[in-house]
Amino acid sequence: MSRIDELIAKHCPDGVEFRAIGEIAELVRGNGMPKSDFVETGVGCIHYGQIYTFYGVWATETISFVSPGKAKKLAKVDPGDLIITNTSENIEDVCKAVAWLGESQIVTGGHATVLKHNQDSKYLSYYFQTSHFFAEKKKHAFGAKVIDVSAKNLAKIRIPVPPLEVQQEIVAVLDRFTKLEAELEAELEARRKQYQHYRDSLLSFDDASMAITSKQASKHARWLTLGEIATIGTGSHDTKDAIEDGDYIFYARGREPLNLNSYDFDETAIITAGDGVGVGKVFHWAEGKYALHQRAYRIVPSDNVAARYIYHYLAANFYDYVQKTSVHSSVTSLRKPMFLKMPIPVPAIDEQERIVSILDKFDALVNDLTAGLPAEINARRQQYEYYRNRLLDFDELKMAS
Repeated sequence: MSRIDELIAKHCPDGVEFRAIGEIAELVRGNGMPKSDFVETGVGCIHYGQIYTFYGVWATETISFVSPGKAKKLAKVDPGDLIITNTSENIEDVCKAVAWLGESQIVTGGHATVLKHNQDSKYLSYYFQTSHFFAEKKKHAFGAKVIDVSAKNLAKIRIPVPPLEVQQEIVAVLDRFTKLEAELEAELEARRKQYQHYRDSLLSFDDASMAITSKQASKHARWLTLGEIATIGTGSHDTKDAIEDGDYIFYARGREPLNLNSYDFDETAIITAGDGVGVGKVFHWAEGKYALHQRAYRIVPSDNVAARYIYHYLAANFYDYVQKTSVHSSVTSLRKPMFLKMPIPVPAIDEQERIVSILDKFDALVNDLTAGLPAEINARRQQYEYYRNRLLDFDELKMAS
């Protein structure tokens, strides 16, 4: 029997009492706070757009600031208070809450309600992220374009309130998951910086001439245009053509590929967005049969270069290149000539393959969702959610009639 089971058997063997939020907390609805009120330094504040972190706990460095004069007119949030979203255009965002565990008072605006309660702050924060609470809060949401759950309705929602000793033991278990993921996230960030350092170093070359000796070859290359070493073209499909369970990958303009029941190409290619927010940033590695959007580009390297080398070089440098060569301050659409003229350093083929070998290992470590750190973080997050929902699912105490 776990420590939590022992505590429940000791303190609430017949079930856990469920109480309305209004019975355990004073609910204070915030008031208006436009983003134009933000300043560089001042009184800490949380705007509704900042309201949520995965584990539901805000730290001091994550908040914005307003002037002391503005702060006097806003809802006060003391250390340990809960901040829960009232308004959003997205029902899932409306149903999220955070705890404020800072050391000083802050303020919040009209899109949130402050819960001044008598329970364990982190226990409530964890519970307010469960599917149980989401379902209850959703029942009280109203509105079409803008969705709102009033403080009055929040107060009606009933939640399990075990003894504080049980709450604290649950928090201790879930905190171990959050700490582990935080450590993995920190390691991932360190590896990404390491990856970027090695990528920039490996893809930097001394001059535009081919090295004379093999000892010099690692830092010398011929400079050719992308049009000289690759075939470039677009697809013919539109996003609306996508089929959810299609047989072939359909590369559109976003980060997530779609599907189709037909294919356009059977090859190894680099795919990038032709317009939209992904311009110069989104790249896919295609192998085999795939379909392509009419505003996405396929870059098919020639046989005399290593395709993965070109992929890594473009992923590292293409965005900066199109920003510098465009006449517009913000590039939202690409044209084929922008590709054709991009200079690419082409070292000897064995050097290309050496660079690819190193960068592919880093790429898998920091980006692959099926292996490496991202996969481990995802697995830990799923494990956390499983245990969180299990630990916070209680049998309700049946009150005597």
